[in-house]
Amino acid sequence: MKISRLAAAVLASAALGLTACAPPTAGGGSASTKDETGGTLRVWLFSEVNQDPKSAVVNDAIKDFEAAHSGAKVDVQYIPTDSRAERFKAAFNDPSSAPDVAEFGNTDLANYVAAGGLADVSDVVKGWDEGKDLDPKILKTTEIDGKNYGVPWFVGVRALYYRTDLLQAAGLKAPTTLQEVETTARALRAKNPGTLGIAVGGKSQFSAMPYLWAYGGGIADQQNGKFASQLSSEKSKAGITAYTNLLNDDICPPQTCAEFGGNATVQQFIAGKADMAIGGDFNYKAVAAAPAVKGKFAVIPVPGTTAGSIAPAFAGGNNLGVFKSSTHRTLADDFVKLLAGKKYQQKMFQAMGNLPTFADVQKQVAGDNAYLKPFVDTIAAGTDFVPVTEQWATIDAQGIFTGMYQKVASGKSTVDQAAADATTAMDKVFGSGK
Repeated sequence: MKISRLAAAVLASAALGLTACAPPTAGGGSASTKDETGGTLRVWLFSEVNQDPKSAVVNDAIKDFEAAHSGAKVDVQYIPTDSRAERFKAAFNDPSSAPDVAEFGNTDLANYVAAGGLADVSDVVKGWDEGKDLDPKILKTTEIDGKNYGVPWFVGVRALYYRTDLLQAAGLKAPTTLQEVETTARALRAKNPGTLGIAVGGKSQFSAMPYLWAYGGGIADQQNGKFASQLSSEKSKAGITAYTNLLNDDICPPQTCAEFGGNATVQQFIAGKADMAIGGDFNYKAVAAAPAVKGKFAVIPVPGTTAGSIAPAFAGGNNLGVFKSSTHRTLADDFVKLLAGKKYQQKMFQAMGNLPTFADVQKQVAGDNAYLKPFVDTIAAGTDFVPVTEQWATIDAQGIFTGMYQKVASGKSTVDQAAADATTAMDKVFGSGK
């Protein structure tokens, strides 16, 4: 998943979020036949804007690991997320430059598997005592053709942020359905014309996806071994319509909002320029510290189409995986289980706010941190994901999905035509169209 770094960066920057940008594929790797029990285990992790908290937790894990594995040393290199595509591609093509263990975004997974660079860790997960407690919906994001190619390290989902003071002043209650989100946003902008009723964006795909899924629509389904777009289905068009209804002058004017991505929409809320916004658990600390909204906001799950329901959220996050070329396979498996295990997921949450991927640990941290409840409830209600195929990288890079929303918002196209155009373009990439 194209993942812009999560919670640590949020501590230093007001508007980071999960985004998608899968790297290019490389020509296949081969599995090593060696399994050395000593020597240096090479690990790649993503660098952070605020690196020290992450490094401190990882260093503790290294001490534990080296104490339990005589003769083994761990060498961690922190790599920039912006250059990960080139680094991973080079490593897949040249095992001598490759790490044994690496952190990667979950929408990157399909490309890396297609490149032949990641090892199947299904047996590792199945044989791991803690593995049974991994949230099955999140674990599913590591799966291709029934095999797991990573262990989920943390997850990020989005919920609805709203200004409690402005709703109260307008005599309004928090919306309980997606239709009420629209009517509430319109009423708030009418009452506060200097703000956006809700900050949404034509490029904010992870805000749009819950609308698509809540109405029963989908991005694509796999048929006869190939993916085919589902954007032109009636249910999908209902979700597209509901989202683009927000991109109007009386809620979020398209001349302002059509170009907004997810980070920009959250920035509007942080700055006090929007009455509502769809933001992530990884945005919470930045929002809570913002002078314009501090003490004047609340968060609820993005509602579904009926009162009491929750719209499916995109399950963003990062995984830890093992390179197929690793000559330290057992050590690599053990390090992944340690760093991605419950003890160190808790430590990473405490240090950086990363939401754990174990169902029981999620409940524990939510019990200790009330602000997490809407996000944990969102995960429990059900999440969804982009098509798990390397072809999604091309679709994302071409802006096919977000371009559909922008065409509607700008008035250049109707929902029917924009969905049809996106379907044709998407199916061409999938190889299922003419």
